[in-house]
Amino acid sequence: MLSLGAGIQSTTMALMAAHGELGPMPDAVIFADTGAEPPGVYEHLHWLRSGNVLPFEVTVVHGGDIIGDLKRQVHGERAGPGGKSPSAPFFAPGRKGSAPIRRQCTGHYKIDPINRAVRGLLGFKPRQRIAPASVEMWIGISVDEVVRAGPAVEGWIVNRYPLLEQRMSRRDCEAWLLAHDYPVPPKSACTFCPYRTNLEWRRLKDEDPQAFAQACEIDEMIRGGFIRNERGTSTGNLYVHRSMKPLAEVDFSTAEERGQGNMLTVCEAGCGL
Repeated sequence: MLSLGAGIQSTTMALMAAHGELGPMPDAVIFADTGAEPPGVYEHLHWLRSGNVLPFEVTVVHGGDIIGDLKRQVHGERAGPGGKSPSAPFFAPGRKGSAPIRRQCTGHYKIDPINRAVRGLLGFKPRQRIAPASVEMWIGISVDEVVRAGPAVEGWIVNRYPLLEQRMSRRDCEAWLLAHDYPVPPKSACTFCPYRTNLEWRRLKDEDPQAFAQACEIDEMIRGGFIRNERGTSTGNLYVHRSMKPLAEVDFSTAEERGQGNMLTVCEAGCGL
């Protein structure tokens, strides 16, 4: 199985498999849709699924409406549609003061729906035992984010990282795509992902104003609605940006643009070391 995020790394991995540079050929490719990706990601996914790009079908699965769940939790509701509660809430109980919002999307909105889809492809029902190491799951993590690589939670899945095997970085992936005349996709992440760097926020603001406006709307929506004490009373504010300022007011200019010279003042941890 190949887990497709439709970003640079997973796209490169899928296309390398299509070119026979990675093997064996995946039996299935699955994209977990949170419903909050930038429009450019959905356009790129549509291109990948167009029928003349990849030699295998891309299945799209859903783990719920992440923005709808956020809105419900702002109003003090834990349950999503049908009464099902997300596995990890977005608010931070017990904390005081301001804090950046926590990213809680991966398990509930990505890993879980992918695993359910794989179970179905294998012909197994929920909670039915699957033999250990029955599935090899390809994940598009490059060497500059190696800290994200790890074993699968489910014993019947073995995670594999083909880009790490090839010692490929994000820039290597971009170079491979350009060398094969493929488009370089935008970053695959929810519009309001708190782990964006300032450079990524600026790129989103400049290149996708619609997605940035959605992120600003969500940033305003979560203010005062998530940090609560045991009685459910709000005790602080949450922000999308780590500066704990309203996203619409954050200055994304570089130090050089602000006349501070070419000095390394903040580490974005992009090397993953």
